[in-house]
Amino acid sequence: MRAALGVFVLTAMWAVYAVLASRLGAWPAVPPTLAVAALLTLCATRHERAQPVALKIGREGLTAWDRAGALRIQGRIAGCAQWSNRLLILALVQEDGRKRSLLLTADALPASVFRELSVLGRRGAGA
Repeated sequence: MRAALGVFVLTAMWAVYAVLASRLGAWPAVPPTLAVAALLTLCATRHERAQPVALKIGREGLTAWDRAGALRIQGRIAGCAQWSNRLLILALVQEDGRKRSLLLTADALPASVFRELSVLGRRGAGA
């Protein structure tokens, strides 16, 4: 996922440069391109830091914490979507009734935990 995010930032930076360079010229397009690259890198870094690093599976549902130890998401598992045993998207229903999604890649979790979460997701969906 990090590699895909990096490729996105580079592609967006190149696209901004290509558009601005055709309109402004090569050198005047460099400062706005670097500004966009800095903004996208900052956003990518914030996104990476906000990702959950600890999960707790309980009877009430699932809780996830970030690197700082703050609770990121908590809720009852209501369903899932799974793609080829590589990607799992869990639908969580919070206490206030709001629905949230949690994206998990297979390489980020032990295989047994990934299987357990996919089973809990299918059960939550009523499958």
